[in-house]
Amino acid sequence: MKVLHINAGLEKGGGLYHLVNLLTEAKLENKDFELLTLSRGPVAEAAKKAGIKTTILGAKNRYDLAVLKRLINYINRNEFDVVHTHGARANLFLNMIHKKINAKWVITVHSDPLKDFAGRGIMGDIFTKLNIHALKNADGIFAITQNFADLLVNKIHVLRTNICVIYNGIFFHDHILPKYDHPFFNIINVARAEKIKGQDLLLKALKETNNKEIHLHIVGDGNELNNLRALTRDLGISDQVTFHGFLTHKQIIELYRKMDLAVLTSYSESFPLVLLEASDNLVPILSTSVGDIKKMIPDDQHGFVVKIGDQIGIENKILQAYKMSNQDLQAIAKREKEYVANTFSMKNQLAAIENYYKILLGEI
Repeated sequence: MKVLHINAGLEKGGGLYHLVNLLTEAKLENKDFELLTLSRGPVAEAAKKAGIKTTILGAKNRYDLAVLKRLINYINRNEFDVVHTHGARANLFLNMIHKKINAKWVITVHSDPLKDFAGRGIMGDIFTKLNIHALKNADGIFAITQNFADLLVNKIHVLRTNICVIYNGIFFHDHILPKYDHPFFNIINVARAEKIKGQDLLLKALKETNNKEIHLHIVGDGNELNNLRALTRDLGISDQVTFHGFLTHKQIIELYRKMDLAVLTSYSESFPLVLLEASDNLVPILSTSVGDIKKMIPDDQHGFVVKIGDQIGIENKILQAYKMSNQDLQAIAKREKEYVANTFSMKNQLAAIENYYKILLGEI
């Protein structure tokens, strides 16, 4: 089975690591998978570094439709059985040509397609409609979590029989570097600075803890970064918050060595890789009840869960973690890592994806 994965190429966050990890596992298992990016950027760079066969189509800008003919020729000439797109722009390009290619076309839905372009005005509305049109035309869809599968069926009216539910995985490590001694109770939030990520709730919750021993580290860039910095100043907690901006994966792993709690306060998520990464590094995790988070954090012995948008709940859970002994927090972190490492490995994810490919191709 020959499979081509397609991405715009400019992703720097969880989507990049999902794709590169998946293709790395396929490479380890000698699967005939390769990557094509529409543009040169972080995805192709990371994939090449991982030894993944990668082609850059060379689009001159985000809307360079002149590459469509080259894309058709590349897919048909190389006789791919499946073309698998990741991200709205890749979906849009394949939707324009899917009737001219011989391969089956599948899409992974990593995020809520109704919210992907929220707050971007008329252009955001146009891109949302185009992406939804693509989802309806694909031969199959991988939905990251049952929550997204239900959304696709109930709100976008995709046939349920066209959807396969999968869960993100990562490569877990048996050995991690020891923690640094540090003077404060450190919280880390790794997420794009966008409204959907709810960092404003986290900042307000931090303020309400009224505890100068708690320090927040926000990792990531985005459209809301300046607003979040302004809110931090307005709340009078600038001395408790560090904005790191974009960090490499290696830099984030190093930062985990002095973190006591990883927090995600999003309004919508698929199955957050950043929390799996934190767990791999033995950092206890706290999340709003997004997606199928209960499958990742099944109970309070494995982490902390609060309702979406619940600022008081976030505040209370942070204080609860702060008051726990380091021994008890580490016990939670160890239980969680053992659980997720057995459940959400890359090997398991690849097996589920390949099985659905075979269904689409009529092999099973």
